[in-house]
Amino acid sequence: MKPTSLSKLPVWLAVILTLIMVILVRESAVVICQLLGMAKAANVVGMVAMFLILITWRMVKGLPIWLTRASNILLVDSGFAFLPVSAGAGLLLFALGDELWGVILTMTISTLIPLWGLALLSNRWLSNTVDTDTKRKGQS
Repeated sequence: MKPTSLSKLPVWLAVILTLIMVILVRESAVVICQLLGMAKAANVVGMVAMFLILITWRMVKGLPIWLTRASNILLVDSGFAFLPVSAGAGLLLFALGDELWGVILTMTISTLIPLWGLALLSNRWLSNTVDTDTKRKGQS
């Protein structure tokens, strides 16, 4: 794997280039999937294609720093895109009536159990790392 290549592109141009790249890959996937008669799979095909393109690019040449910077900016700011969806979901939740508490309990449990499992795995992994590093230092 090659190191990340450096570039002095301005941030605004990097964001525009990143958006163009994402739109181009997604729309290409839409066209290809429509020709193959599976238009509903276009988003997944586009996502997998983008993943493969980026992995190949990283292995061959190294991802440019402008792409990483622009992606981080887009991901941080994309949280605002979910506000209307969250507000609509909140309104629909209160329209559930008697089922509201069951839905809230289900969402809470289905969120907390995976987080608890991840915390246990992370704790075990971090503990093993510290033990292994300590043992290595003692042997040297």
